[in-house]
Amino acid sequence: MAIFTHCCLGANDVAQSRKFYDAALGALGINNLGPMGDNAFLYGVSSPEFLVTKPRDGSPATGANGGTLGFAAPTRAAVHAFYEAGLANGGTDEGAPGPRAFTPTAYAAYLRDPSGNKICAYCFAAE
Repeated sequence: MAIFTHCCLGANDVAQSRKFYDAALGALGINNLGPMGDNAFLYGVSSPEFLVTKPRDGSPATGANGGTLGFAAPTRAAVHAFYEAGLANGGTDEGAPGPRAFTPTAYAAYLRDPSGNKICAYCFAAE
């Protein structure tokens, strides 16, 4: 059983964030499943698992200090595709694709989305 029903990140410009996430998550095989009202989009493989939305309280969206949302990548090539697609669509670098020392097969890339949220893609498959 999964421990989460969904994950949610705030966006200041939903259209810009949708473009970023469509590209970066699309490289991982994660699909835009459509809008949720006027100010949010749902993402997943077969069911909604990730939501990008304007904050309901009307305050600006901000990135969590120390917070990161990680997405599974099927291959190391997918990690690179995620990173390049994210950079090309308004994201900023937080850690280029490459091995991570905490496990022998960890391979990841980190980005900030257009609203400053930190996300990453990880592949744990051997080369």
